[in-house]
Order: sequence, then C-alpha cells, then structure tokens
Amino acid sequence: MLSPVLVTVVIAALAFSTPREIAFSRLLPAAPALAAALWPVLPTILLGAFCLLIMIGISFVHSDLGTPYTVAAIAAVTLAAAYASHLRLQREETLFQVRLVADAAQKVLLRPLPPLIQGIEIESLYRAAQEQARIGGDFYEVADTPYGVRLLIGDVRGKGLSAVGAAAAVINCFRENAYDQPDLKGLVRRLQITMTRYSAAIPADDQQEHFATALITEIPYGSGHVKVLNCGHPPPVFVQRGEIHVLEPTRPSTPLNLAALLGDHYHVDTVAFVPGDQMLLYTDGVTETRDRSGTFFPLPDWMSRHRAASPHELLTELHRDLLHYAGGRLDDDIAALAVRCRHIAAQEHQGPSPHGSSPERE
Repeated sequence: MLSPVLVTVVIAALAFSTPREIAFSRLLPAAPALAAALWPVLPTILLGAFCLLIMIGISFVHSDLGTPYTVAAIAAVTLAAAYASHLRLQREETLFQVRLVADAAQKVLLRPLPPLIQGIEIESLYRAAQEQARIGGDFYEVADTPYGVRLLIGDVRGKGLSAVGAAAAVINCFRENAYDQPDLKGLVRRLQITMTRYSAAIPADDQQEHFATALITEIPYGSGHVKVLNCGHPPPVFVQRGEIHVLEPTRPSTPLNLAALLGDHYHVDTVAFVPGDQMLLYTDGVTETRDRSGTFFPLPDWMSRHRAASPHELLTELHRDLLHYAGGRLDDDIAALAVRCRHIAAQEHQGPSPHGSSPERE
C-alpha cells in the first residue's frame, strides 16, 4: 500500500541528486498511475498534487527541464488514475457482493456439519481448485435419522452452474428422504429420480454432463457396523484396529441419472464399524491429484501413515499434503468426510447388536 509513496520519494531523490541531463523527474507520473491500482480516488489525486509540487520544486534547482510538459503529464495521468481508481472500486464492490452471494449459497449447499452425532465424530473438507471459487460439483451431507447416521458424498460430472444446480438437487433430495426411506436402496432410487427430473428440465446440450457418482453410508444405532452403497464413487478407506482397508463394492451400483442406460442395480456392503474405527469418504479430486511426474496421490499408503490421527487432524493433514504433492495448486475440486466411531450409540428401543472383528459383506 505504501509503494506509490516509496516510488515518489525515490524518483524525487534521484531527480534532485543527479545531473539535469538524466531528468529522472519525467518518471513522476508513474507514482499516481501506480496509486490507481491500490488507493481510493482522493489519495490518488493528493499524490498527483504532491508530485506536481515536487516537479515545481525541482524546476528551481534544475532549470530548463521542460517543466510545463512534465507538469501537464502528471496532471493528465493523475486524472486518468483517479478515474481508474473509481472504476476499480466499483468492480471490487460488485465482486464483494458476488462473493457474499456465493458464500450464502455455499452455506446452503454445503452447510457446516455437526462434529458429533450419536457417538460418531464427523469432520468435513471442501476446497475448490480455483482459489476464488466458493462452490462446485462436489457435495456431501449427513443426517441423524431414525435408521441411524446417514452420510452422503458425491461428485457431479460437468462444470459450471449446471453442476452446482445438480449437486443442490441431489443434496436437497437426500435431506428430505434420508428420514423417510427405511433402506439405502429406496433412498438412492429417490436420488436417481431427482437427477433424472433435473436433467430433463435443463437444455439438451448439457444433459450428457448431468450424472453423478455418489456414496451413501448408514451407521445403524447400536449395530457395530456400517452399510455402504457405492454408485460409481471412489471406494471409502477404513482404519480398523490399526489396519487399512479399502472397501471396493462387491457388485457395482448405477451412478445417478444413468439408470435408464445401465439399469436400476444397487448393492449394499456391510462392514464392521466399532469404537476406534475410522473411515474416509472422498471425491476423485483426492486420488486423481498428480505430482510433477504424473503419479496419482497414493491415498491408502498415506492413510497408513496417519491411522492414529483424529478426523480433524486427518483432513488438515490431507489438504496440506495434497497441496504439497501437487506443487501448490489443485487441478480439481476436493471434498472429504472423516468419520470415527467414538462409541456405539443405541436408541432406547434398540439394543446393541453383536459385531465381528473383521469386514463382512452382505
């Protein structure tokens, strides 16, 4: 912010201390021009006036410098700089208002998740590939339902506002139906219908982009296990008794909005989830992060080095290491949920169910 003043001082010092043939004074218009990019209108004008005074003072020390021409240049540049400063402030105000709207939209689309639900610790991470972006096609949500704690994470294929709209449609459908559908297959069918209706309501040129991968999990109260329905999404990574386990689906389930093309097929896997166990749900922006040689981020190996971290520590380290691995810039949006079982919660009408010590599938 002080650079225009420093430029003015340096130019003035050089103009006074060097021979008149060098004529550093002709660089004085650069100071108000620089101020236009940093300062409001009035300080820019005042700096231009100060430069005029400096030029007049230099003319008493070094005569015959073409002072009238330099003074005219300073005056013209100052007026132009003041106008440029005015335009810049208007655009900054517009951008500020747009960011407020984007922040409000993000809080609606990706609202903060509760850190603890029925003995389940939950931590979320969302980072856009573009530094100034607020929302994108990655999404997540959690619901404390009569059937257990249900979590959703997904990724809309496509970019721009249409992807954000599709993500919002899926999240809103999940928020409404997670409390009413007694099983995950019924819930994912509702999500399929929502994506199909949303796709039908948009221009035909964009319909091919409107499908989404999604992963829904359910942690029933008092059960000691977690149910996972994976619709074409990257598989979750589990930390169970200190061991790393990647849960690939036994049979593939259809991504959202592709049921008409691939069929209405869904399969639920069941895995033990006892106190101390942790699972990481994520979008493909995590595993598709590349280093300079083009190698993908080795998530399972990375998890093995952070198996004892809390959910908050895990996602903090994940974001930091992804940035380091990619050389400081992410090429895709990333979203992740870290979930840890603190204790097995049981509703009054439910009793604790026995659980095995190793992963099982149904």
